Amino acid sequence: MANIHGLRRNYNLGELREEDLDSNPITQFNHWLKLVIDSGTPDPTAMTVATVSPDGQPSQRIVLLKDVDDSGFVFYTNLGSRKATELAHNSKISLHFPWHFMERQVKICGVAQPLSTGEVAKYFFSRPKESQLAAWASKQSQPISTRQMLMSKFDEVKKKFSAGEIPLPKFWGGYRVVPHEIEFWQGGEHRLHNRFVYSLGDSNQSQGGEHQHWQIQRLMP
Repeated sequence: MANIHGLRRNYNLGELREEDLDSNPITQFNHWLKLVIDSGTPDPTAMTVATVSPDGQPSQRIVLLKDVDDSGFVFYTNLGSRKATELAHNSKISLHFPWHFMERQVKICGVAQPLSTGEVAKYFFSRPKESQLAAWASKQSQPISTRQMLMSKFDEVKKKFSAGEIPLPKFWGGYRVVPHEIEFWQGGEHRLHNRFVYSLGDSNQSQGGEHQHWQIQRLMP
């Protein structure tokens, strides 16, 4: 095995000060996200989504962020997937954006709210046809013995829907993650990283958009 305990590097690309932060964490997030997108980095919207099973076992996977505004962070999934099943039991969720090349991370904690059928349909029909077919072909998170069986199922649904529009599957949907905590992390020299967390008080968590009042606090690294 490679010697990994000695792998390390210095973090010195920049500093993060409270006076540099926007009062709205969504505005701050969008600023950082634009920098990642403009850099040409592959999959700039890739994020880790963490959920918890009924017996308390955390689980993570990578999905793509599909929308973000003051109401929350949006992603889509098969409603029979492990993440959707776990969210049905416990809607608490965490997202993480690992923008290591910029020495930055963003962590979001919140509650996942199912999207309306209209919102889901609008996005589903904007997807490439092959992606729509894949949604029908895959029973996400279910065991399968060979990849050939999956490809056969894909060919089957492709033939089935060859004559017209591919309908929205009843088992396909999405979530809006309504945040109550958003942390911004910027690497610092000597492992003295810069961390700032935006938090909503209990009285503010049920409010939306511009009515939210966020408190900012620096955290020890």
